[in-house]
Amino acid sequence: MTGMHGKALRVAALAMVLASLAACATAPADPAARAEFERANDPIEPFNRRMFAFNLWVDDNVGKPVAIAYRDNVPKFVRDRFRDFYDNFQAPVTFINDVLQFESGRAAETATRFWVNSVFGMAGFWDVAGQYGLKKHKEDFGQTLAVWGVKEGPYLVLPFMGPSNVRDTTGRVVDSFSNPISYFLPPVGAWLELAGGIIDRVDERAGIIEQVDELRRTSLDFYAAVRSLSRQNRESEISNGKIKKPPLPGEDE
Repeated sequence: MTGMHGKALRVAALAMVLASLAACATAPADPAARAEFERANDPIEPFNRRMFAFNLWVDDNVGKPVAIAYRDNVPKFVRDRFRDFYDNFQAPVTFINDVLQFESGRAAETATRFWVNSVFGMAGFWDVAGQYGLKKHKEDFGQTLAVWGVKEGPYLVLPFMGPSNVRDTTGRVVDSFSNPISYFLPPVGAWLELAGGIIDRVDERAGIIEQVDELRRTSLDFYAAVRSLSRQNRESEISNGKIKKPPLPGEDE
């Protein structure tokens, strides 16, 4: 078992404990308060707020400074090559979930993109397929569970990982085991999974530095704002974009 798989199982164990605590949470007796309680889907909010504060401290002291250094010192050309390579590396996971969601057209598109970019894009460092109109998309097992009708479960804030829920945490664990490249090319595949995942998070954070700062500055309750945005964003991903993603401050509608 790789370190990535062990970490995923620990996350799953934590999620199970938190879900058990959520199941024991008591809804308010007042009808209006109960309606808000159910809408937020956050029965362990006191714990989640503490975890959110911890993650915010980590971001302020590690995540954001590293993301700024990455953005300001790594040439955009290099960042783009990494982004294309890592997206291609994760394509088998998307393909598997396309199939599980019975999205045959999207599965064929993902398989074609992976083949074209792996062969003609130098192992995926260039998105050649995208230049010919084959647009990339991402799917994960959390989305697959949603398509199958599995409810999201209570809102969770995971250490270092941020907003999630029981369904998506389960999906994260399954996805960590589902990339065949990790098995066909050990230990290189496992190393790419771990190192690539870390750089991917840094690259993602580097792309929203100013937007997050503005959201934090203008929010009356930053925790509640992030909770709302993350849940809406997830609904958009599950619907394959039919539900529009909420824009961050400074982004175009």
